[in-house]
Amino acid sequence: MTFATPILAGIAAAIAVPALIILYFLKLRRRDMEVSTTLLWKKAIQDLQANAPFQKLRNNILLFLQLLILAAALLALAQPEYRDQGLTNARHIIIIDNSASMNATDGRVLPPGAPPESTPTTRLDAAKQRALQLVDALKEPGVFDNQGEEAMVIVFNASAQVLQTFTPSKTDLRNAINSIQPTDAPGQLERAWALAEAYTGKKVFQEDKGFVPVGPGATVHLLSDGRLPDAMKVQRGETDAVFYHRVGTPDAPNVGITGVRAERAFDNPSRLSIFVGLQSTARQPRSVDVELIIDGATTNVRDVVVGAARPKDAAALDQDDNDGKEDSGDKWVPGLGGFVFPIDRAEGGIATVRISTREPDALPSDNIGYLVIPPAKRLAVALVSEGSLLIQSAFRGMKLSALDVIKPAQFQQMLDDGKAGQYDVFVLDRFLPQVKVAAVGAPADAAPGDAGAARTPGLPPGRSLVLGAVPPPPLGVVDEGPAEGAVFADFRRDHPALALSALDKITISKFRRVSVRPDTPVRVLASTDKGPGVLEVSDASVLSIVVPWDPGDSDWWLDPGWVLFMAGAVLYLSDSGAGASGDTVRPGDTLRTRVPLGSRDVRLTTPDNARHTLEPAGDGSVAFGPVLRNGIYTVSWQGPGTAADFVVDGRSRRPIAANLADPNESDIGAAARLDLANDRVSARSDEETALRRKIWPYLLLVALAIIMLEWWVYNRKVAI
Repeated sequence: MTFATPILAGIAAAIAVPALIILYFLKLRRRDMEVSTTLLWKKAIQDLQANAPFQKLRNNILLFLQLLILAAALLALAQPEYRDQGLTNARHIIIIDNSASMNATDGRVLPPGAPPESTPTTRLDAAKQRALQLVDALKEPGVFDNQGEEAMVIVFNASAQVLQTFTPSKTDLRNAINSIQPTDAPGQLERAWALAEAYTGKKVFQEDKGFVPVGPGATVHLLSDGRLPDAMKVQRGETDAVFYHRVGTPDAPNVGITGVRAERAFDNPSRLSIFVGLQSTARQPRSVDVELIIDGATTNVRDVVVGAARPKDAAALDQDDNDGKEDSGDKWVPGLGGFVFPIDRAEGGIATVRISTREPDALPSDNIGYLVIPPAKRLAVALVSEGSLLIQSAFRGMKLSALDVIKPAQFQQMLDDGKAGQYDVFVLDRFLPQVKVAAVGAPADAAPGDAGAARTPGLPPGRSLVLGAVPPPPLGVVDEGPAEGAVFADFRRDHPALALSALDKITISKFRRVSVRPDTPVRVLASTDKGPGVLEVSDASVLSIVVPWDPGDSDWWLDPGWVLFMAGAVLYLSDSGAGASGDTVRPGDTLRTRVPLGSRDVRLTTPDNARHTLEPAGDGSVAFGPVLRNGIYTVSWQGPGTAADFVVDGRSRRPIAANLADPNESDIGAAARLDLANDRVSARSDEETALRRKIWPYLLLVALAIIMLEWWVYNRKVAI
């Protein structure tokens, strides 16, 4: 038990207690008077003896009761508190992490009376049990506080959701917590924190005081293993208290698949290579069996050794040791390994990669990966250029069915004559053809050559890779002029065209600034410090990757990533690559693909065989999400499919693989602290995160009860 104001209570006690005792030493002043009988002498003598100064006090129940009253009041003045399970504010926000790493089986939540060797449950189960304990500890409305405490529940992975808004109902809170299900999505704290901030105190600007907090604060309880790479983007509110409840152990062993990818050889599309990346948090090397299964049949099994996790550099370890008393998973760097399965296979299929080990493995969900393999196809590519050896050399290693270098004027004539359909992909080098679009105010179905149709530079119908040109709106971007120098800040590494592009290594000497208008079919694939650097345009008739600046004005062509980008982009844009663009999705993201125009009865089947009806947009695109579990998702429809699709029972089907493949989620060592933008929150035990419950209201109740008893005793003595 602690006291909030012990000094104040001590000063009051030093004054009040002696004053009360002195009252019983004081002599009463009486006037002399004659009595009519000696029967009253004895009583008079007793009064005089009892009020004589400096006489030893006799047993007096009134003095004892008054001292008890004074003691209770003085203790209440000291504001004693005791620790209880709960939070420090009357409003509590319980944030529960249900990302992929929370599926690790080192939660160690055991039923009451279970033996220590019982099988532990998951970290998510441990977090839910701890959250239920917090709910049970919420203060109920009482005599001095009829409001009590209330809480809300937020669950997060790659996205965040409020499961229960603020309520004092423990039943509603328990139901919300028990409804949380595991996912295979990565953990991102920023979105959950943004939701929490909407329910906590804000800061407003006042001219005389500056920014001051307004509204009630909250106690935020984060129940997680701390594997949150975006925690540095989160700022704790000034009126909020943050507690980090760590679940899981810092040395949990795990071997997982962190990358799985299939590529066909550029010189021989029938030769397929399946790359598998592995990672281990075990403190010693691990030997695992890697099994490759294609269309349900085991194709190959290999034994692979994954290196042991190693400690960080000495400086980082020393700093961590100074910050905490126990081991932390973030002090170690996981060991790496990998393997390549070479296969001669021209046809497509569904590949499954599975790893197994005889040693403990805490996270089963990252032991399997899925791939959708498109069939091999030789592509016909039209390079529209005045002559660029830089681009031609990038295609030299690919065995294409055709690579025709066409002058811009010749290509324009082919488009006008409708003879460009013989090519799978157009590569437009610093050139945009004249295309026919509906003029402003013209009907949407204006035919070519009508008065309502206009010609303007733009993207041709079909699939194209644009280099060094800026397609205008509506199927493009706004050209904002040249800029000197640029470097890439971020790009989608999971995009097939950019996976091996090495954009983070290049420097651009002459850049072209562009901006993307809202509500346009343009997606930014890569960003520089000067704006968008690589874009994708997709609508009903166009699929294009656009590099608005000239690659010749950079050192990209000196890196192998340039060749890999060109090959990846062409494969992505081709029909065989159409499947590749939508054949993989990361858990936590939205599944998107395009079905042929005119498709009917479009459905999605999830890995657990649940079926959902999808409504295609005008360009044939469909979306579902967010996807939360690993596995194969199948989009099917009535109507023809592409070369990458297959037909079963009269329905075209397109399988789409969802893989965790996240090094951060597979690095499951629980972190000892969270480094926020403006605070460092260490993991705390249940005792350290206990509430301070106030006792002084109950002491005042005790004092009141004793006062009533003292009054009753006094009246009885007077009556006697």
